[in-house]
Amino acid sequence: MAVEKVANLPKKMKAVVNHAPGDFRFEEVDVPEVGPYEVLIRVGGCGICAGDLKTFHGAPRIWGGEGHPSYVKTPVIPGHEFYGQVVALGEGAGEKYGFSLGDWVVSEQIIPCGKCRFCLEGDYWMCERHYIYGFKKGEAEGAFAEYMKFPVNSVNHKLPEGFPLRVAPYVEPLGCAIHAVSRADIDFADVVVIAGMGAIGLGMLQVARLKNPRLLIAVDVIEKRLNLAKKLGADVVLNPKTMDAIAEVKRLTDGYGCDVYIHASGHPQGVIQGLQMIRRLGRYVEFSVFNQPTSVDWSIIGDVKELDVRGAHLSPWTYPEAIRFLQSGLVKADELITHEFPLEEFKKAMEVAEKGDESIRVVLKP
Repeated sequence: MAVEKVANLPKKMKAVVNHAPGDFRFEEVDVPEVGPYEVLIRVGGCGICAGDLKTFHGAPRIWGGEGHPSYVKTPVIPGHEFYGQVVALGEGAGEKYGFSLGDWVVSEQIIPCGKCRFCLEGDYWMCERHYIYGFKKGEAEGAFAEYMKFPVNSVNHKLPEGFPLRVAPYVEPLGCAIHAVSRADIDFADVVVIAGMGAIGLGMLQVARLKNPRLLIAVDVIEKRLNLAKKLGADVVLNPKTMDAIAEVKRLTDGYGCDVYIHASGHPQGVIQGLQMIRRLGRYVEFSVFNQPTSVDWSIIGDVKELDVRGAHLSPWTYPEAIRFLQSGLVKADELITHEFPLEEFKKAMEVAEKGDESIRVVLKP
């Protein structure tokens, strides 16, 4: 079967292109062409992730050196929190994904190779090649653009009829949040602390609420976010800038500490706080992407508390649940999408996202 596409598809499009640290440009580029099993969408919107901001500023100290980390190959179009409408289907793509022209769809942020040991063992989100949309020139171009392509091996999902498209850019962050909460193995009797009430942390909070723990505590240094956390299901909110949050958690747990600590702030101090706040034999889940290193007393993890420390990366197998939670209203995202900007105002949008005092998730709209 030949390529299917809508009529009057343009040859050129507007896009934000990452050329180097500090050098993102609004340009006119070619609309991608699709081959077998590839999909072209007209982008409906794309969230600005903390990873996009850190890439803009170049390699943090934790990566070493100047410029981008090794997984960023420029020039490349950023953006991995997106949704869009199908406008072209390569040979076999419609059958493979169950897509038709006009469908609203999303694609998981990672494009696995399908050949490495991790992919072959079903752990595709840890793919050794590790192409993520928005970071690899020609192979994984992102959604800060009018159109984008889902390559071969992409993991794609159709949004159901009636899905609230305004919150569709939140499918990716919510998928990450669901995975992190799943890693925590929350039980009914647990006291759970989630540190960092950004877009993903507020998703973690709502998913953890569905687990119905004994006590759910939100930690952040921005009062506006703590107020929203309270509205979305936190039993207790704590601001380490205005109080001794560690002492308060100890007080609420008869001196033992929390059973589960999930760190999503990206701040090194949150690691130290978590190790002090968690009880012996507790479960610590680290989700953050840091922009600077942190040092901790590793004897706390082993000799003192024998902690179960777990990482959480991306959103394996969670997109269907994220879509279901958003469509059903089990997770509320309307108040998390705080700002929308046209694509040409990407610099202002990134400034608002980085400042973070008034924004939670900022979305670019082509």
